Amino acid sequence: MMTLRSTPTAPIDEDRLDLVFKALSDRTRRQMLAMLSRGSATVSELAAPFDMSLPAASKHLKVLENAQLVIRTKSGRVQTCTFQPDPMAHADQWLEHYRVFWNNRLESLKSYLEDKDSDT
Repeated sequence: MMTLRSTPTAPIDEDRLDLVFKALSDRTRRQMLAMLSRGSATVSELAAPFDMSLPAASKHLKVLENAQLVIRTKSGRVQTCTFQPDPMAHADQWLEHYRVFWNNRLESLKSYLEDKDSDT
């Protein structure tokens, strides 16, 4: 049986990781991030594809801000949002541990099947 081994990377801030995964757990917020990955957008521009009110869009953006995935700036009455990818690196670091685990498991399965195939 294969066990998970810790990786020699820096410790992950579990609270921050929770905020990132909470933000990513909603389809609308993931789509907003996809839009922002192409460039900054106003709250109105982010709300438009979802046919939602500006207050509803702002609630989604607040979750993204809490996870530090989005920075919102205000110029007069216009609020512009910008994607901040750095917190995604924390999630990727956490996922990498499991990526290595599953790659090892799949390699073991491949070897087993190849050995079994050569025996027949």
